[in-house]
Amino acid sequence: MTGEQATAGSRTGDAAGPVDEISPADGTGPADETDEVTAAVMAAARLLVGLSARALAEVGSALTLPQLRTLVVLDSSGPVKLAALAATMEVNASTAMRMVDRLEAGGLVDRKVNPDNRREVVLRTTDDGAALVGTVLEHRHREVAALVGRLPVDVRSGLVVGLRALTLAAESPAPDRPGAPDAARDMLPGDTGF
Repeated sequence: MTGEQATAGSRTGDAAGPVDEISPADGTGPADETDEVTAAVMAAARLLVGLSARALAEVGSALTLPQLRTLVVLDSSGPVKLAALAATMEVNASTAMRMVDRLEAGGLVDRKVNPDNRREVVLRTTDDGAALVGTVLEHRHREVAALVGRLPVDVRSGLVVGLRALTLAAESPAPDRPGAPDAARDMLPGDTGF
């Protein structure tokens, strides 16, 4: 077998070489690649959190990021019960209730009796809450679009593929979390912001 055939075999995982021989030229292996991707995703997450915080500041809002997330989820979901909100946000009901209490006090969320079951209360954003969500997301959209616009076209294409794959992975329950909520899917109908 020639050196070229051995190299090709180690890349493809066929009989010429096992898949586990695949590694970058510096001798690092798959674990190092996972660490590198994880670090890149974490850096991007910090960037996006920063953009969200800046968008809140630009509109003059005193909301915290968790409060914004709650508003975004409510705005994208429509009227929901507290238990559904808590499940979507992956928090316990008392945490969701405290968040809703603060947002309601600020005139951004209201509670209504469920017309289908008068023993239940449904939550929804007020007009002011929906307007705030729209303004913050528009600010953030402009900033992200400006960043993406600075990337070469081939990098943008790779980013789309990678981010879609990451989103799909988030929608699937992790093996160590059987029956994990489909929060990522529930929170991504359009641009929910988180």
